Amino acid sequence: MRKVIISLAPVHSGDPVDAVSLAEDVAACVKAGAGMCHLHCRQADGSLTPDPSYLQKQFAEIGKRCDVVWQASTGGVSDMTIEERCHPLDIPGVESSSLNAGSTNLNGAVYVNTWDQIDYCAKASYDRGIIPEVEVFDIGMIYNIARSAQRVPYHRPIFFNLVFGHQGGMQPDWKCLTSFINAVPADAVWGVTHYGRDNWEFLAAAIAMGAADVRIGFEDSNYLAPDEKAEKNVQLVERLVQLIRAEGLEPATPEETRQIMHLKGRG
Repeated sequence: MRKVIISLAPVHSGDPVDAVSLAEDVAACVKAGAGMCHLHCRQADGSLTPDPSYLQKQFAEIGKRCDVVWQASTGGVSDMTIEERCHPLDIPGVESSSLNAGSTNLNGAVYVNTWDQIDYCAKASYDRGIIPEVEVFDIGMIYNIARSAQRVPYHRPIFFNLVFGHQGGMQPDWKCLTSFINAVPADAVWGVTHYGRDNWEFLAAAIAMGAADVRIGFEDSNYLAPDEKAEKNVQLVERLVQLIRAEGLEPATPEETRQIMHLKGRG
């Protein structure tokens, strides 16, 4: 039976982060079916920072409560250097990273990821035994990775996260999804993020079309329905699990997530 990774991105940009409360929410999400947890490097007040100490505390609190793949983001619109953005990769136990594949106008800001920065982040991840998940906001970014792979030895298969819904990026409709999928190399694996989601139609279509990974959580949206918001991330995970099972599939456990993504494990 095909397994679908549920990647949990539990923290909305700019919101305060309490490590213990976050860890309890994540543990409930893992029990419900999440296999990976995606976190940005933030201070307790929610602001992005190059100091990974509080992110390390969040992962440690999560680790006390459940087994889940730790994915550290190297992204977010900020004035940090690429070296500072990669500091979370030095946290012991991080298994996966986000690798942003190009520059874009992101919700009114310019999100800069130059070719040199892409190469730097890819090499920084692989040098630490960390497998990156490549975030792409438009089709051209897929070809940026083909170029980067000529300079940095990427592990295969490359894992793409196709991001939809941001102003300035690809929008969540089946035509854009089909174009994106057709541009993904045949030997790669792909999943989706639907930013600003207030319904489940696009995610249902992506799963039916072969998505190996679906990201869910307050970072992207807290909507359960157009007129209903979740109070906890676990409500979103539970609804996504229902959707996956309605298509005759199952959510991947953390260990199955490691197998699908060829991760080394925290040990």
